[in-house]
Amino acid sequence: MNIMDKFQAGIEKILVPIASKLNAQRHICAIRDAFILTFPLTMAGSLMILLNFVLLSPDGFVAKIFKLGEIFPNLSDYQAIFSPVLKGSTDILAILVVFLIARNLAKQLKADDLLSGLTAVSVYFIIYPNYVSVEGTNHLVTKYMGAQGLFVAIIVGLVVGELMSILSKSDKLEIKMPEQVPPAVARTFKVLLPIIIITVSFSILNFIVQKVAPGGLHELVYNVIQKPLTSLGKNVGSVIGFALVSQLLWIMGIHGPNTIAAVRDTMFAEAGNANLAYVASNGSAWGAPFPVTWGGLNDAFANYGGSGCTLGLIIAIFIFSKAKDQRSIAKLSFAPGLFNINESIIFGLPIVLNPIYIIPFIITPIVNILIGYTAIVILEIIPPIAYGVPWTTPGPLIPFLGSGGNFMALLVGIVCLVVSVCIYAPFVIASSKATQKEMELKREKEQIS
Repeated sequence: MNIMDKFQAGIEKILVPIASKLNAQRHICAIRDAFILTFPLTMAGSLMILLNFVLLSPDGFVAKIFKLGEIFPNLSDYQAIFSPVLKGSTDILAILVVFLIARNLAKQLKADDLLSGLTAVSVYFIIYPNYVSVEGTNHLVTKYMGAQGLFVAIIVGLVVGELMSILSKSDKLEIKMPEQVPPAVARTFKVLLPIIIITVSFSILNFIVQKVAPGGLHELVYNVIQKPLTSLGKNVGSVIGFALVSQLLWIMGIHGPNTIAAVRDTMFAEAGNANLAYVASNGSAWGAPFPVTWGGLNDAFANYGGSGCTLGLIIAIFIFSKAKDQRSIAKLSFAPGLFNINESIIFGLPIVLNPIYIIPFIITPIVNILIGYTAIVILEIIPPIAYGVPWTTPGPLIPFLGSGGNFMALLVGIVCLVVSVCIYAPFVIASSKATQKEMELKREKEQIS
């Protein structure tokens, strides 16, 4: 067994069992699926910001190109139509997440998923900071309804989901109703006592915590856990680390981004939402508070064609490969690859457990992350990628749109694509030669036989 085979066997022995357990672990699944389900809403909010400041702002790049400000003198007034979408998406992300996590977990544990989700929302507000009185009227602060409340939302969702599944299965706590009672009423009475126990317990816990930390559980958890994690997410090393783990999992045939999503999204969600809030207020990505985010570096520069920047691999195959099977797969993969869908090339070429393509598949995203980081943070030639852009946006258009239409960002994106082609090129040539040799040997054996 050569060194590459030993390396491959070692990775398979260590990573596959771990990744399989993570993908099957109910708490991680509940968190991951919750973020996946909230994605359409958060993306809707992101697109509305992009629309407001790219198309409906006189200073936006599309408005400037087509001189929309001159054609429509009150152009910016129409931003008020789309701005409220944020209030129903990113501004209430924690509330959406706490409901979905408890619901997902309860569903896995065969408990009442809907009432578990509703109970989790109730508990979230039971432990929420107290009302603030302004001119005799009570107001709830919105600080912890969005990304800043995510960690508490995750904890509450998991705890409530578990407790509801345990308590609701206890015969001693079940209130049985006569058969003639409507099913909806019987359903609520069945879990009435568990819900009362859970809500009262959290209320007592919150009362005790407030004696030590006046801001309650939200402020305590944020300062002790979430704030340090968010600070850790500011480091480009964290982005590279997650990218590395994701690529290693893909090599084993495991969906890397989905596997690490629960931890990754928790760490970077607050930073991404803070950037969105900044551009919503300022109309520009310049000066966004978090230049280093997962979406702002990995998605914007390292994922053209999908994980591993495989659009560069497809182009390299078109240019350098003489292997007919590889070229055929590349042709079939090009159209979906433009929109960052690359399962066909990952499993069709394949990249999975392919000793030739392992190295460029890992190296390319890391190099491109560093290129994006250099352009944004070190050289400061482009603004942070702060606007939300759909993950299916083709290649270099991601940093272009994500920066609010900065043409230098488009150029950096093109550079990343070229670099990815260059990194993959020697491995494509080597793979092509290996395939040709295999075909020649096969022909020789056929002639001999």
